Amino acid sequence: ALIEGILMRGPKKQAIVVRNPEGGLETKIEDLTLIRDHYPILGVPFIRGCVNFMDSMVKGVKALMWSAEFYPEEEDAKEQEPSKLEQWLERTFGSEKAMKFVVALAVAMGIVFSVALFIFLPTLLTGGMLYFFSEAPMWLRNLLEGIVKVVIFLAYLYLCSKMKDIRRTFSYHGAEHKTIFCYEQGLPLTIEHVREMPRFHPRCGTSFLFVVIIVSILASSVIFALPFVEELATNVFVRIGVHLILLPLVVSITYEINRLVGRFDNWITKALTAPGLWLQNFTTFEPDDSMIEVAIEALKLVLPDKRGEDIW
Repeated sequence: ALIEGILMRGPKKQAIVVRNPEGGLETKIEDLTLIRDHYPILGVPFIRGCVNFMDSMVKGVKALMWSAEFYPEEEDAKEQEPSKLEQWLERTFGSEKAMKFVVALAVAMGIVFSVALFIFLPTLLTGGMLYFFSEAPMWLRNLLEGIVKVVIFLAYLYLCSKMKDIRRTFSYHGAEHKTIFCYEQGLPLTIEHVREMPRFHPRCGTSFLFVVIIVSILASSVIFALPFVEELATNVFVRIGVHLILLPLVVSITYEINRLVGRFDNWITKALTAPGLWLQNFTTFEPDDSMIEVAIEALKLVLPDKRGEDIW
C-alpha cells in the first residue's frame, strides 16, 4: 500500500497505481529484473530470503516516493525551489544518481530504525531491568527480552493504526488483500466480488514481520544457551552483537516459512499464520470502492499471459 495507491507485483512485472488529486488513475508499469536471474546462487533457499527482502525494500521505497509526488505537503510545494541539499545532490551526482542516493539512504534508515526498535531497545530495556539481578538464569533473560520485543511490536502497530494518514494507507492495504483473494478464488475482478472477500491474507508482510520476531526469539534462545556463549550473553552489547549476526539467518528462515505457508493450506500452516492474521486487525481496514478500483487495476496490469505462471 502506498500514498493513495498500491504497488502490485506479478511474476514478470510490477505495477504502481495511484489515484491523483483530480480523481484519475496514474499508472507506472515496470518489467521485473530479479537479481537471481543474473546470479542464480542468490535464488537458493535460505539465501534468497535476505536478497528478496532487500529488493522489496528498495522497490517499495521507490514506489512510495513516486506516489508521494502527486500529494505534495503544501499546496504550493510544486512552485517552491528545491532545497540546498537537493540542489547539491543534483549538482554532485546528477538527477538519476541523486535519486539512487536518496533511495539507498531511505532503505538504510529504515533498517537502522528497525534494528534500533526491535533489537537495541528490547535488549537494553531487559538489561536495565535485570541489572540488579545479575544471577538471573539465561532462560529468564531470553523470555523477558522476547516479551519486550512482542510488546514493542504490538504498541508500534497500534499507534500507527491510530494515525489518520496511515489508517487510510492501511485501507488500501485491505483493498490489496481482498483483490488478491478474489483472483485466487477465480472470481471476476469486479468491485462487487472484491468487496465480499476477507481482508486478512496469510502472505501479508505483517505476518512476515511477526514471524521474524518469533524466529529471532527462538534462534537467540538456542544460541545463548550454548556453553561458550552463555557466559558472555549476560553482557548487553554482546547480546546485541549476536542478534545482529543472527539477523540474516532469521530473515532467511522466516522467508522460507512464509513461502511454505503460502503454498499449503492445512492445520499446521493455519496455526503458523493465525497470529499474523490477528495482527492484520491493526494494519488493514475495510476499503471504499475507489480504493478497490485502484487495487483491481494494479492487479490486472501484472497478471501473467499464461495461467499458472503466478503459482506461489
